[in-house]
This record gives sequence, C-alpha cells and structure tokens, in this order.
Amino acid sequence: MTGYNNEGTIQKLHWAVQRVRLSPGEKYLAATIKTKDREEPRCVIVRLGDGRSPPLMLDDVFSFEWASDQVLFYTTLEGLRCSRVFRLDLTSGGARISSVMEETRPDVFVEVSQSRDRRVLTINCNSRSSSEVLLVDTATPTLEPVLVQPRLQNLLYHVEHWRGRLIILTNTAPGQEYQVVQAPLSEPSLASWVPLFTPGLGTAVKDMEVVGDHCVVIARVPAGELVLIVVPLARPKEAYTVQLPSWACAIETKRPGLADENNMFQFLISSPVHPPVPCHLHPQDGLLLSGTGDGASPEKQGNYFTTRLEACSQDHTAVPVTVLHAAPVEHLKAAPLLVHVYGAYGRDLSMEFSPEKRLLLEYGWALAYCHVRGGGEGGLSWHRQARVEGKQRGVEDLLACLALLFSSGVSSPSLAALTSCSAGAVAVGALCNTQPHLMQAVTLQSPFLDVLGTMEDPALPLTVEEREEWGDLAANPQHRLSIASYCPLHNITPQRYPSMLLTAYRGDARVPLAGVLKYWERLKEAAHTHSTSHPAAECEPKRHLVLNVQPGADHLGPDDLEQTLDEVALQLAFLYTELGLDPPLAPHRRRRRRSASN
Repeated sequence: MTGYNNEGTIQKLHWAVQRVRLSPGEKYLAATIKTKDREEPRCVIVRLGDGRSPPLMLDDVFSFEWASDQVLFYTTLEGLRCSRVFRLDLTSGGARISSVMEETRPDVFVEVSQSRDRRVLTINCNSRSSSEVLLVDTATPTLEPVLVQPRLQNLLYHVEHWRGRLIILTNTAPGQEYQVVQAPLSEPSLASWVPLFTPGLGTAVKDMEVVGDHCVVIARVPAGELVLIVVPLARPKEAYTVQLPSWACAIETKRPGLADENNMFQFLISSPVHPPVPCHLHPQDGLLLSGTGDGASPEKQGNYFTTRLEACSQDHTAVPVTVLHAAPVEHLKAAPLLVHVYGAYGRDLSMEFSPEKRLLLEYGWALAYCHVRGGGEGGLSWHRQARVEGKQRGVEDLLACLALLFSSGVSSPSLAALTSCSAGAVAVGALCNTQPHLMQAVTLQSPFLDVLGTMEDPALPLTVEEREEWGDLAANPQHRLSIASYCPLHNITPQRYPSMLLTAYRGDARVPLAGVLKYWERLKEAAHTHSTSHPAAECEPKRHLVLNVQPGADHLGPDDLEQTLDEVALQLAFLYTELGLDPPLAPHRRRRRRSASN
C-alpha cells in the first residue's frame, strides 16, 4: 500500500483492509484495517457524503455489523481473546459506546454477524466444543439480546433467520454431525428444534446459507467433492443436490448486495491451480451459471487433472488424497511432488487458488493434498478421531498417504517435499522424526513444533483455549504422555533429516518464535551428531536447515504483496535446490542435477 507522509514524501504503508460494511441506508461505511506489526485491527467509520466530519476510529475491533443505519455492534480483540461486545450509537450526531456483554470463560471466542435478510444480528460465543448465541432484533437494537439456547457441552450451533423462524445448523444429527433444524423465533431453545435436513452417511456439512425461501447447504460427499444441497424451507422433503465442477476444491460465499440479490446464491469456486470463478445459483430452479453474464457453465477450467484417491491408514480408515497434475498419472513417476497437509482444529486443508501452485504444475510438478484426520473434511467425527490422545492418527494417515502416492506411481521419496503451516507442522514434524527417508525437503510456515512446551505453560495466549485440541496436562497425566510421544521438538534424534525451510515471524503470538528457534537449534545439533558419528554420512549429499525469521506479527503469511512474493520466491528456490532440479526455463523442460538415488 502506498501513501504520503506529513512532508508529502511517498512512503510504503504496511496495512491492509480486512472487512468493509455499509450501513443499511448507506449513510456510514465501516472498515477494519490491520498492520503487519500487530494482531489487533482498527476500525475506521466514515460518514458518507460529508467531507467535513473526521472519521471515527475504534481500536482493536475484530468483528462488526450494522444493526441499523446509526447503530453498530462490534467485538474487541485483546491479545488473542475476543470476549467483549459493544454498541456504538451514532444517532443525534453523537458517538455513544455502551457495553453489551462480556464472556468470562477463557476458552470462548465471541464475534458478531448478521442474518442474510438483515433482520437479526447474532452474538456468537463459541468454544471448540460448545456454542451459545444471542439475538439482536435490528428493528429494536437498543433492547437486551435474547439467548437462543444456553450452553451445553458438545452442542454446537449457528443461527440464521427466515420469516420469523430460526434456521439452525447444529450437530444433533446421528454421530454428532451437523444437520439443519428450525425453531420459532418466540421459542428458540433446543426443546423447539425440529429437523429440516439431515445429510446421508458420509456427507459432511460445511456451511449453510438461507437464500430467499431456500436453505443452501454446502457439503462434501464421500468421494471428497463439494456439492450444494438446496432445501426448500416450506417443503424440505423436496431437497435436491447441485453438482459443482469436479475440479472445484474450495468455495467462498459472497454477501448479497442489492435487495434483488437476496434470492440468488453467489459464490466463488476455485482450486489451488484454478483461479476463482464467480457463480450464481437460483435455488428455485437449480440453475447454476458462471458470473461472466453469458450463461456459460463453469465446468471447463484449464488442462489439468484432478485425481481423488483413498489411502488405507493403520487402523484401516480410508483417508482421501487429492492429486493435481498436468500429465497423466502413469507419467508422474519422475515428477517432483509437493505434498500438503494440515489435520487440526476440524478445519479443512486450504485448497484455494495459489498462483505459484499453478506455476509448479506448468513446470511438471504434481501436487498432493492429504486430508488427514484432525481436519474437517470428513465431518465433525473426522476431527474428533484425531484430537488429544488421538493425535497420532493424523501422523499415521499422512504416512499412509505418502505410501499410496509412491505405490501409485506418483513421484518418489527423492523427489518429494512436504509443506504445511501452523498446527499442520505437528504431523509433518512427527513424521520427519520417524520416517525421514520418505521426503527430500520440507517447508513450514509459522510452524507449531513445541507442543509439549506450549501446553505446559498456561501463561501463553492460547494454552487454555487449546486444551480441547491437544490435551490438559495439568488435569490428565495421560495427555502429557500422549503429547510426548509425537511432539516434533521433543522427539528429535540424531539421524539424517530432510532439508528444511522454517519461516517464522518475530511478533507471532500464536506460535511464539522461541519454540521455532528451540526446534531449529535442536535439529542442527542432531544433524551434527549424526554426521560426526557416522563416517558414511560424509558421502551423503548435504541437507540444509534454513531458518527465515521475518519481522511483524503475521501468522498465516504477510498481507504485504512484496513480502509475500519474496517468501514464495525463497520457497520455490529452496525446493528446486534441495530436490536437485535445474531452475525452469520453460514448462516441462527440466533435468535433474543429481541422480534420484540421492
């Protein structure tokens, strides 16, 4: 971002706009901006059409929504906690701020959102295993919020509004999976919930939107593909499925703008190698169109293959693997392979468009995405199977995925690299300790590698909140033993590790730099011990352990384009060097500098 300082000199401004909201009558605009040096964003509120009034600034705002043209609800971020809700009243030309609520539980995160029809604001108070939602009627935004359902352990729910009723996405289906229920606005508690749509076995509900008189459910079917399930709210038994293009790996919904767009579902579909394609769905007739305006179907996108496989894990669980490639599978034996994995917090592995991934495909690489347990691809149970004492299952799944890829003729260990970020580094780091020969190189961004040390320190920002994911060491000695069995840092041993590129950020509060530094130092020490105690190690190609420490408080990557490009360039150069590949001159024209046996 470029701007001018007080002296009129051009300077670079390291900030980015995160969220923008217009008030219902378009009298005010609110936007949050975030700098690279701090986690907490700032909200700027501007009165439109009035160039004389200075903007109003609110510090540390995380989420915000307009209840009316002059009343804004917002939450504040303190450290990494979001627990307080405020009301900003701009009537009568003033700016009055009042407290609405404060959540006292340290494991609960609070945010505000707005129903699609703008009739209701929701205050969502969620932990990793339970929910509590309060409603604000936008017609009377100064009244006290109404509680939908008091918190119950292991009950998750999210609320939308339709014609005086609540449409609720909740995990009350068999196996504690998500289904859609409804309840009257006047009696919103659990006792009044009536099922509208329950997915079939193996279908994982990811999200829902109320569009006109229909509920559009975003789901992932057992084969791993994304689909839309349209449920007519007045006739739920007439639900039908809309197939998306087979290459679609990610979907992003868009907020409706104009009033006449409320009966149309707008969204973007993409994959790591397909740029986002805008699509429109008309739920009343199931018509799916691309956003080009010419009625074209979004089905055809590029000359790439999307192959979906299933690996058999140690306990015989089928683990989905998505492979993206430009050449047929039978021609991939000598192709370099970049393997992606996450497997934590019930979140799907990110498969949004990434220009550098498309570039790799054009230069003959194959890309594999391993949907291991701990993530959300297979629904809530997929996550539960690899929480706390089940974390080792995610590592076993990753091992099974690599074995399947190599046995299917996709690349080989000497041409394979693994990549991940944040908590996804746990599975990668654990596998490096037990099976380092299965990969040539690893790149990790903001890597969480000291699980044991982090969960032992309750003073760290997220330790208490993360106990439902990793375990409570203070209350359960078995949790300590479980973490100690796989923690990447505490299981480093003298052996030949793959080359590694670790990218960390000095101000990252989520993954403190100290843990990354400790891992890097211990890894170097182990590599040195191995090389000095094994004479044959001197004949082995040198493995490089690179630590890239960047300024700022970024966690999932910088907002600054220049820094992003620098990091991508470093990663690509590292991969080409460590896999022994010549820098590409043209697609499909590459040769090895070292033999595959290295």
